Amino acid sequence: MKLYAAPLDFRAIVAEYSVPTEFPEEVIQAARDAEDRFRGVRDDARDVELVTIDPQGSMDLDQALCISQRGSGFRVYYAIADVAAFIEPGGPIEAESLRRGQTIYLPDEPARLHPAELSEDKASLLPGQDRPAILWSFDLDENGEVEAFSLRRSLVRSRERLDYDGVHADLLAGSLHPSIALLPQVGKLRQASSLRRNAISLRMPSQRVVEEDDGRFGLEIEPRYEIMDYNSEISLLTGMCAGQLMASRGVGFLRPLPGASPAAEKEFRAEIQALGFAMGQASISEFLLSIDADTPKGMAAMREAQRLLRGADYIWLAERSAEIHAGIGGYYAHVTAPLRRLSDRFAAEVCLALSTGSELPTWVSTRAHDVVAAMRASSHLAAQVDKACLNLTEATVLAPWVGSIFSAIVVHNNEKRQRSRLFVANPPVFAASIGTPEMGRETAVSLITADTATREVLFAWPAD
Repeated sequence: MKLYAAPLDFRAIVAEYSVPTEFPEEVIQAARDAEDRFRGVRDDARDVELVTIDPQGSMDLDQALCISQRGSGFRVYYAIADVAAFIEPGGPIEAESLRRGQTIYLPDEPARLHPAELSEDKASLLPGQDRPAILWSFDLDENGEVEAFSLRRSLVRSRERLDYDGVHADLLAGSLHPSIALLPQVGKLRQASSLRRNAISLRMPSQRVVEEDDGRFGLEIEPRYEIMDYNSEISLLTGMCAGQLMASRGVGFLRPLPGASPAAEKEFRAEIQALGFAMGQASISEFLLSIDADTPKGMAAMREAQRLLRGADYIWLAERSAEIHAGIGGYYAHVTAPLRRLSDRFAAEVCLALSTGSELPTWVSTRAHDVVAAMRASSHLAAQVDKACLNLTEATVLAPWVGSIFSAIVVHNNEKRQRSRLFVANPPVFAASIGTPEMGRETAVSLITADTATREVLFAWPAD
């Protein structure tokens, strides 16, 4: 069964949650006028053969990568856009970024953290352009473990803007760009590294809206390529080293996450069994690495695992003691997406000061509390908007099919409320149902509500 819907409009959600989509003219003009504040202190690293890997069409390029062999180990260069170079402390761009916190992603267009003049132009690591960056350098041994790392302000030049579809095709053809030819090997080693081995690693595929030639829209699972996971490991490596550095010195911004409770893990195992998977004695980490996240059931398993990783926070170490990130397996900090997240700009500045033994800039320490508050508020907003957009899409796609029968798997029951939680494979949605069929059973259910106004989807069992 192919399900389609009329064109979708997310403007009501933008208005409902007061998502800022337009920039004041003062902020735009400041972005146009901005120049590199640190141009006199940069190392020239334009000889490093960096490339970027992003979704097709992306212009806000935060990271560029180059990996080479180093004896039996590896040298990893990871350039991160130096956004702080273009933002005057106390100026209008800083004030607006503190108000926004992060880019809020909507299916039709993002509500960006910074004006396009910065995020898609002078601060973006576009190919063939000299760009200011914070260049991280990692020396890894033959097992992918970190032997040493450093970071410095540099001038870099990306050689090529690659996208995931193209890199995936190159990987299958055995023709990866030379700068990332070792990425699959390093990525696999990092997945099995000492800190990552028992961490919960989510390989979350996305549901996307696809438009057909006749103007109708459908809902499908976006492919989750292996190269995405390998590339993510480099970002995680950087965040882990940054987190360890700041935690060891007692200053900086961490991203902690408490571990799942035994009760939550027990419930997860029951739901996974209901989906038809046999976990046996495998750890959750081992199980998640073993499944195909591109399939509807694989996506469902990842969605259920996401429920184990709740309570992520941002902290300033002057106010709280260091805490680990359970999904990573160690201390962790956001430092690799400064075009899209406020905290990354400030955390990277702490790392630069610690690595060079210099004084922490006052614009970091005096704004630390505001940064944490902005990240907490914007993360909550992003989660609300993301859920609302997904619910609207599901309700819109399903609305013409109210009264139809669907095949679903029951993943959770609430006997007291006489409600169950279902996974429907086509289209791939989780939804509530009236009635409590047996957990793990594949059963027929009736779609009784798909309300685009309330964004509610509800099924009923037994099916009429």
